[in-house]
Amino acid sequence: MKSIVLNKNISRRVESGHPWIFANEINSGKEKDTAAAPGEIVDVYSFDKIFIGRGYYNPQSQISVRLLTRDKTETINDAFFYKKIKDAWAYRQKIGYAENCRLIFGEADDIPQLIIDKFNDYFVIQTLALGIDVWKPSIVKALNEIFTPKGIYERNDVPVRELEGMEQHKGFLSAEFNTDIIINEKSFDDKTSGIKMHIDIANGQKTGYFLDQQDNRFAIRHIVKNADVLGAFCYTGSFEISAAHYGAKSVLGLDISQSAIDMCNKNALLNGLENICTFQCVNAFDVLKTLSKEEKRWDVVMLDPPSFAKSRSSIEKAVAGYKEINLRGIKLVKPGGFLVTSSCTNLVQPSLFYDIILMAAKDAKRRIRQVVFNAQSADHPIISGQENTHYLKFLIVQVM
Repeated sequence: MKSIVLNKNISRRVESGHPWIFANEINSGKEKDTAAAPGEIVDVYSFDKIFIGRGYYNPQSQISVRLLTRDKTETINDAFFYKKIKDAWAYRQKIGYAENCRLIFGEADDIPQLIIDKFNDYFVIQTLALGIDVWKPSIVKALNEIFTPKGIYERNDVPVRELEGMEQHKGFLSAEFNTDIIINEKSFDDKTSGIKMHIDIANGQKTGYFLDQQDNRFAIRHIVKNADVLGAFCYTGSFEISAAHYGAKSVLGLDISQSAIDMCNKNALLNGLENICTFQCVNAFDVLKTLSKEEKRWDVVMLDPPSFAKSRSSIEKAVAGYKEINLRGIKLVKPGGFLVTSSCTNLVQPSLFYDIILMAAKDAKRRIRQVVFNAQSADHPIISGQENTHYLKFLIVQVM
């Protein structure tokens, strides 16, 4: 086994459990086995030769090693990935996910940079680092053995792969199938029949559908009953369809993408909610401001904008963007109504996000009180000390 030795004077972050080892943390002298090939499994040792873990190596990446195990007796092979995936599935079932879930959430499931989403009997895979991409055949083999799926699709059309020296691409990892599938997002109280959603796993954002909000969509069930609801950045309408399903009087959804709006209308029709839901292809940033000037008001306003910060250098711009969007949203809420707002920017920590909403409310001269403050759904586990696993903030406040 090739080996890597860490520098002496580095933080104890890796020894304390973090799976990433950066290039500047590796001893560049004789302690580094330069014969290790990109994507190869290496052993990692502390400066004083204590075994830390075993993971895959890529000298082309700023993150040179990503650890898979800290057990020196554990071999990285087909059986390793079979066990990891089977254990992850057992965990999801234990916490209540049966049909649709994030089956593997990268570092949170001890398989760095691997994403697997389960949509009924279909699976979507992303291998975002060279080291895990090498093991893609083993991962597909494990999925076939554990689930006997109807189809497996690869969504590796993401720019982050280029940082690892890989090309972007997507395609079938099984026999070809119709990639416009329908899932059933069941109501968590089991008293209603659930919401059906079209998903385009080949062309939709990310893996085709935002599973990370499925618990949060259930959280709006009480506040939307008999309400007039506005949803901005609605994408394929999951929150808007949920609002109508849970008894909203009217729902207006806004998104800049015509293909997203077309999918919204398909989803409304699929659920028999086309008379309640209206969707418009517009720039939500501009329309929110216009609606405020026109003094339009809704019982519930829902905001789910895209990430505003891709790097730490853009955090200030992200804060300004989130504040402006939420300021506009708060102004559109009737007194006593509710703002439902989210941020998927992991660089904006929960406390900062909450402060942003408070600042927006202050500028709008409105008082708010917290109803719900959640993270992503539980099938996306959060690991302490690994901020990339805690990225979603979901907040419901009453606007007085």
